[in-house]
Amino acid sequence: MFLRTQTKKIMVGGVQIGHSNHVVIQSMTNTKTSNINQTLKQIKNLFSIGCELVRVAILDTNDSSALNKIIKLSPCPIIADIHYNYKFAIDAINAGVSGIRINPANIKLTDLKKVVESAKKNKIIIRIGVNQGSTLNNKEILSTKQLINLTQKYVSQFEKWGFYDIVISLKSSNPFTTQQLYLQAAKIFKYPLHVGVTEAGSKTDAVIKSTTALIPILQKGIGNTIRISITGNPLQEISICKKILKQVNLYKNVIEIISCPTCGRLSWSLENLLSQVEEYTKNIDKQLKIAIMGCSVNGIGECLHSDIGVYGTNDKLIVYLKGKKYSITKHNDGFKTIKSLINKFVSIR
Repeated sequence: MFLRTQTKKIMVGGVQIGHSNHVVIQSMTNTKTSNINQTLKQIKNLFSIGCELVRVAILDTNDSSALNKIIKLSPCPIIADIHYNYKFAIDAINAGVSGIRINPANIKLTDLKKVVESAKKNKIIIRIGVNQGSTLNNKEILSTKQLINLTQKYVSQFEKWGFYDIVISLKSSNPFTTQQLYLQAAKIFKYPLHVGVTEAGSKTDAVIKSTTALIPILQKGIGNTIRISITGNPLQEISICKKILKQVNLYKNVIEIISCPTCGRLSWSLENLLSQVEEYTKNIDKQLKIAIMGCSVNGIGECLHSDIGVYGTNDKLIVYLKGKKYSITKHNDGFKTIKSLINKFVSIR
């Protein structure tokens, strides 16, 4: 089995994928790419909260024409997402993208060769993205074995054409199928693997499916780059990526918030304070553990083992800093106090 540190090193612009234990976080814009201002705004927002690579959809010549400016102003490497029309792939390569993502099954072999030759000439990567939902045989979705065989076919073809800057993804909307695909792929391919569950749904379903599928393979050392696909604003994908990677010790700079499930012992508005702290810290890229607890039963223990901790009584909040009692404050001043301590830790002004 090829673990992530044993895979081929691929450079996507200035970002390395493969041959290290660093799992690169990426996402995809949901703006119309030809709307340069909106697309750039989303790219910059994604980058500011920890996204390292951004993919954009190229559906027409207007999208292709926008790429040059987007690439020049983007803070991170741009990957073009191409389906059906190989000419858009070549246009994107000529515009200066750092990589393209294609599903080879929806581009003719003769046209695919032209794309590969252009990518080779311009020294950019190609992600071979095989999704179960978009890869059909007589209107039937392919089995796990068929998807692996199809991927092998295209990888072999690329290699025959002398192209080796390849990233591979094999995704399904079923988390267990996704897991099996990557377990098998890691035994076969020495190329970096981009992992994720496709069409995972809205946030709750996406988190459950992605956690189910990806944590076991990440723990085994499989996966070089990751996207958590969530319906809607892509910004929400990044914090989930980080938290999943944090659980398998592959990402450190995450705000971890511990809070109790609440019960009849609760005598103050814990949920309000929790939501304020979550909102304030959602885009902070730092390692910090915060405990927000309802009462002293579990509160004291959790506060002792957190960077910042608080538990409540009927009329006050007991605040801890680095495991030591720091202050006593009113409920209404709880967020102000915690915010001040967070700022000290992460130097936010």
